[in-house]
Amino acid sequence: MFGKAERVESFSRIVLRESGMRGTWEYEIVSRDTEAEITLYFYRYTENGKERQADCSKTCSCSEMIELLNMAEVMKWDGFHGKHPKGVLDGIMFGFTAEVNDGRVIKADGSQNFPKGYRDFERRISEILRS
Repeated sequence: MFGKAERVESFSRIVLRESGMRGTWEYEIVSRDTEAEITLYFYRYTENGKERQADCSKTCSCSEMIELLNMAEVMKWDGFHGKHPKGVLDGIMFGFTAEVNDGRVIKADGSQNFPKGYRDFERRISEILRS
């Protein structure tokens, strides 16, 4: 008999960082009571080192974010390490960390190799910021 898939019931903070030839950017999603605050940051490299700068920010409901996390099945991402595919010369590297369900930490990373549901999740976060 198959068990019921684990679901995200709540979250406190989610960080999705991507980097490529054109730079590094990061989505940070923080639970603020009933709203999820999404901020897009870019990293600039200066003579003083790396600087994190906010580009834009939006909010959506926490329930919408939880629904998105579950549609992407992020609980299954925990421990994912996507090795760079042989023969691919360039690509996007990612790192994902989510603090969910009162203390559980989900971590995933990869290089041009992503867990199932990743691209849809990232696309939806971007759409919310542009709305």
